[in-house]
Amino acid sequence: MSYATLQSLLFRFEPETAHSLSMSAIDMAEAAGLSQLIYRQVNAPVEVMGIQFPNAVGLAAGLDKNAEHIDGLAALGFGFIEVGTVTPRPQPGNPKPRLFRIPEHQAIINRMGFNNQGVDYLIKQVDNSRFDGVLGINIGKNFDTPVERATDDYLLCLRKVYSRASYITVNVSSPNTPGLRSLQFGESLNQLLQALKDEQARLADYYSRYVPIAVKIAPDMDQEEIEMVAQALINYRLDGVIATNTTLDRKAVQSSPIAQEAGGLSGTPVRRRSTQVISSLAKALDGALPIIGVGGIGEGRDAVEKIRAGASLVQIYSGFIYRGPALISEAAKAVAKA
Repeated sequence: MSYATLQSLLFRFEPETAHSLSMSAIDMAEAAGLSQLIYRQVNAPVEVMGIQFPNAVGLAAGLDKNAEHIDGLAALGFGFIEVGTVTPRPQPGNPKPRLFRIPEHQAIINRMGFNNQGVDYLIKQVDNSRFDGVLGINIGKNFDTPVERATDDYLLCLRKVYSRASYITVNVSSPNTPGLRSLQFGESLNQLLQALKDEQARLADYYSRYVPIAVKIAPDMDQEEIEMVAQALINYRLDGVIATNTTLDRKAVQSSPIAQEAGGLSGTPVRRRSTQVISSLAKALDGALPIIGVGGIGEGRDAVEKIRAGASLVQIYSGFIYRGPALISEAAKAVAKA
């Protein structure tokens, strides 16, 4: 059965139901050894943040929030897997419906709201997996934690996931947790980054192992804001930056009847803006730290576009929903040849 046929069947279901069915199918295929027969990981190693990646194409956070499907997803050929966003305590997220497809634009709107089972549950899932590849763990704050106390949530998650992660992503850019994006700027960002770096140093000493920290930023920044964030990342010696999260801009999908649904827009409509942010960020960082590019990658050439703009690695999410596993090897091969 082609992925197009499978997708047409899945798209008859409500998006969250389709997601659950898809993840179950991926797990079953891996357990039966089918994924390993069909998909081959592209061997095109790249070293970023001191980590050796089998290839430059990873899975973005959000698809496997609770780290329940690591083995199945890894068998599809990703060079790395990022799980989360995870919060200190379990939380249900926003009320349903909260996930919407816009097929005519190869796009998704979500207002999930960091729905997850909490960091302790995620750790158990990681420990139960057989995966020994590159694993990123994306951390956030609980929705009811005041912004002025957000650092406490990030530090708690950092301590708990540190020994399990290849790298850790600090999500300060989701549009679906009130006040979260304010942590991207000014003194709020400075205080958070200083606290994270101090704790990272302590944990590195305790575990005799340095785990890089990356910060995930939003696409909805102007040039001055991008430069301010870049300078803060340099000043506090962050190890990487992920650009970008979902956008609040709806210009590219304004013809859709669900364009005004609240939440972050991902997929093809964010591709150009994400690449623009990567390009501006690369100039502002001037090689001080690497960029992981994400946003609107639906074809191999889109991944190459991100690399040429200044990214060292790329991640996919919405493109994976619309194109299926074939996109992984297509993008990895394209980047390797670029």
